[in-house]
Amino acid sequence: MKKFWNWKNQAETGERVLELNGTIAEESWFDDDITPRMFKEELLSGSGPVTIWINSPGGDCIAASQIYSMLMDYKGEITVKIDGIAASAASVIAMAGTKVIMAPTALLMIHNPSTTAIGDHRDMQKAIELLDQVKESIINAYEIKTGMSRITLSHLMDAETWMNANKAIELRFADEILEDDKKKSSDVSFAFSAHEFATNLLNKIASKESTEPIKTGRKVSELKNELAKIKKLI
Repeated sequence: MKKFWNWKNQAETGERVLELNGTIAEESWFDDDITPRMFKEELLSGSGPVTIWINSPGGDCIAASQIYSMLMDYKGEITVKIDGIAASAASVIAMAGTKVIMAPTALLMIHNPSTTAIGDHRDMQKAIELLDQVKESIINAYEIKTGMSRITLSHLMDAETWMNANKAIELRFADEILEDDKKKSSDVSFAFSAHEFATNLLNKIASKESTEPIKTGRKVSELKNELAKIKKLI
């Protein structure tokens, strides 16, 4: 079994980070009890918010369905960040996010499920019926996230629809575009520096005014002369 997921715990922030890279389950979870249990145990081994980074072309729809259900049932907040591609089955997992954020260059793709089948016409008919039911189950996830009609979603899947970040946000498959942390940090620093400059300038002006000598109207030498005259009269 080749793991396509990897957990990274951020000790400083307490945030849990899950990375999903590559094909979702190269071996189907259809008759696999061990791998789904392993994923669930790792998910539930901690608590608090989870950030999921996705870069996957898709894979096994059964595995995607189970992961989606586990994430939806998780008590903490789920933030999905798509930094490369979330296609096919991976797009289903992405829909479990409380918030879905896409990099400006990321892509999301939805299409109809597919399979291979052998046998006579009855076997082919069973395969068609199975694919229809799988499609309906996938539409459930898209519908919950986007609020779009099932007919519209079905047509988008029929057409194998690719979406960049802006289009995904427009259709409500995603919520935000991933910000450039370096640029964000620079903007904040500049704003803070401007405020600090103005504050320092005002402090210097106030300090200069407070250190100026207080004018009393008479010099010290004049007061000494007056005091000497008074002593002579005594």
